[in-house]
Amino acid sequence: MLRGLLVPILLSCVCLTAGCDSGGETVERDTGTTEGAAAQDHKESVSLSLSADELEWVGRRIFRNECAGKYRCLVHWNDGEAFPSLGIGHFIWYPRDVDGRFIESFPPLIQYMSEQQVSVPQWLQELDPFDAPWPDKAGFAKEEDSYQVIELREFLATTQGFQAEFIFRRAQAALTRIVMAAPEERREQIREDLASLSSTPGGIYALMDYVNFKGEGLSATEQYHGQGWGLLQVLLAMESASNTTPLEQFRDAAAQILTRRANNAENPVEKERWLEGWLKRLMTYREPDGLNASE
Repeated sequence: MLRGLLVPILLSCVCLTAGCDSGGETVERDTGTTEGAAAQDHKESVSLSLSADELEWVGRRIFRNECAGKYRCLVHWNDGEAFPSLGIGHFIWYPRDVDGRFIESFPPLIQYMSEQQVSVPQWLQELDPFDAPWPDKAGFAKEEDSYQVIELREFLATTQGFQAEFIFRRAQAALTRIVMAAPEERREQIREDLASLSSTPGGIYALMDYVNFKGEGLSATEQYHGQGWGLLQVLLAMESASNTTPLEQFRDAAAQILTRRANNAENPVEKERWLEGWLKRLMTYREPDGLNASE
C-alpha cells in the first residue's frame, strides 16, 4: 500500500485542460491539517486556472529548476541527503526506516497517477511497503544503471504532464489551508495577494513552484529556531508597494525568507552553497514571454 494519502481536492472552480544538485528538498503537503472547516467557507477559497499550454510551460520551468532539464536527473540522489529525488519536481521518496524532516511526495504522486489510470511499472506496484528500494546513496549508485532505474527514468520522462498536474493540484489544495493558518487579522490581505498572484501564469507558476520547492509552511518539523520557510511565511512577509507588482513583491519576500532560513541553519552548506541557487531560482518567477519550449 502506498505510504501517505493524497487529500481529496476541490477543483470545481479550476480550469485544468492538460494533455496528459538543486541543493534543496522538495516537499509534499503538510500533515495534521484539516480541510473540512475551510471547505465550508467558500470565501476562504482561492482558485488556480491554467490552460494546457500554460501548464506545460510551468512543468518545463519546474523541471529546469530541479533538474536543469536533464533526463538522468529524473531519478537522482543528492549528496548529503538520506533519500532519492524523482521526477520533474524532485519528489522525495524515503527508504525504509528513514523518517526525515521533509514531507514525502513520491508515494502520493504514484497514487495520483494510478487513480488517473496511468500504467505504473510493475515493480513499483509490487513494493510493499512502498519504500525506496535503495538504503542509501551508495546503494543507489550500485543500481543506477539497473533495469529498474532505467525503466523508472523512462516512466517519469513520459509522464511529465501528469507530474505537472499533480503539482498544480497540490498547490491548489494548499491555498485554503494557508489562508486559514494565517493570523486572523492577516487573512484578508493574504487572500487578496493570492488572488492577485493567481490571476496570471507567472504568479501561478511562482505559487506552484514554491509549494513544490519549499512547502506550505505549516509543518512544525520544517522550521529552524521556530521560523518556517514555506509559502505561508512568504505571504506574511510580502509588502505592498505602488511601484512593484504582486509577483515582484512575492519574489522579494521569498528571498528574505530563504535568506533567513540559510542564516538559521546549523549546516553551513545552506548559506555557503544552496542559498545562491535558491535566489537564482526565485528570479525565474516572472511572466512568460510567450510559451515556447525554449523558455
